[in-house]
Amino acid sequence: MLLLQIYSPKLDSPPPRWVNFVHGLLLFLYQTFDAVDGKQARRTNSSSPLGELFDHGCDALACAFEGLAFASTAMCGRDAFWFWVISAVPFYCATWEHYFTNTLILPAINGPTEGLMLIYVVHFFTAIVGSEWWAQHFGKCIPFLSWIPIINEVPMYKAVLFLMIVFAVIPTVSFNVYNVHKVVQARKGNLLLALAMLYPFIVLLGGVLIWDYLSPTDLIGNYPHLIVVGTGLAFGFLVGRMILAHLCDEPKGLKTNMCMSLFYLPFAIANALTARLNDRVPLVDEFWVLLGYCVYTASLYMHFATSVIHEITTALGIYCFRITRKEA
Repeated sequence: MLLLQIYSPKLDSPPPRWVNFVHGLLLFLYQTFDAVDGKQARRTNSSSPLGELFDHGCDALACAFEGLAFASTAMCGRDAFWFWVISAVPFYCATWEHYFTNTLILPAINGPTEGLMLIYVVHFFTAIVGSEWWAQHFGKCIPFLSWIPIINEVPMYKAVLFLMIVFAVIPTVSFNVYNVHKVVQARKGNLLLALAMLYPFIVLLGGVLIWDYLSPTDLIGNYPHLIVVGTGLAFGFLVGRMILAHLCDEPKGLKTNMCMSLFYLPFAIANALTARLNDRVPLVDEFWVLLGYCVYTASLYMHFATSVIHEITTALGIYCFRITRKEA
C-alpha cells in the first residue's frame, strides 16, 4: 500500500519494475499460505470456526489490496475501482451461496487458484515489459487478435476488464444464483429472503458510485487508494458478518447490523450535494470526508473482528494465535 502511494498516487503512472515484481511475489506467497493453512490446522488439530472466519476475512480484505496492486501494475487510474468490483462481486456471491447451501463449490477453473496464479504471472510479466504495455491498444498488444471488433481499439487494461466481466464474473455469479435458487426451492423457502442478503452490498456499491457522481472533485480518479480501501473494509465487514451468521446457523435473511457499513454514505452524499448549491464547493472538504469514511469503516471492521475473536476464543477455550498444548 505504501509503495503504491509513493510510486503511483493516482494509479495512472508506471511504478518501477521492481515494484511489480514485489507485488507478484507477495501474491504468490499469499496464495501459497492460503492454500496450506487449512491442512496445517487439521494436522495440528487446531481447526475451528475462528479459522474459517480468519481465512475468508483475510481473503475479503485481499480483494481491495490486490485490486490496487493490479491497478498500479496496469496503470488503470480511476478504473481501479472496477477491478476491485469484479473481484468483490464473485467473492460476495460465493459467500452468499455458501451461506444457503452449506457447500462451497468452486468450478474447475476458479479465482482462488487459476485466477490468482494468472494475476501474479501478470505482475511478473509487467516487471519485464513495463507497465506502459497495458496502456497500448488491445490490437497492438496482441496482434493476432486484432480482428476482434469493439475491444480492438481500447487500452489493454480496459479490454481485460471487459473480458473478465463477460467470461468470468457473469458466468460465476449466474452459477451462484442458480445454486441458491435450487436450494431455496427444494426447501420451500423464500427466494426474496435469500436475495435480501445481497441488498447491503448492492447499496454499498450504489452509494459509492452516487457519491462519486455528485462529487465535484472526481473522488475515484483523484483518491483511488482511499476509495478502494474504505469500501474494501466495509465489504470485509459485510462478508465477515455473513460468515458469522453461517457459523452460528442464524435464520436466513437480511441481518440488519450489516447495514452499519452504510451509515456513513448518506452524510458523504449529502456533503457532495451541497457543492451543487454552493458553486461546486462542498460544505466539508471531500478529502477529509473520504478520510473519515476510511476511519469509520476501519473502526467498524476492527470492532467487529476483535469482539468476535474474543467471544469465539472464550466460548471454545482456544487461543487466537497460539495452539493449545495437548495433554500428555
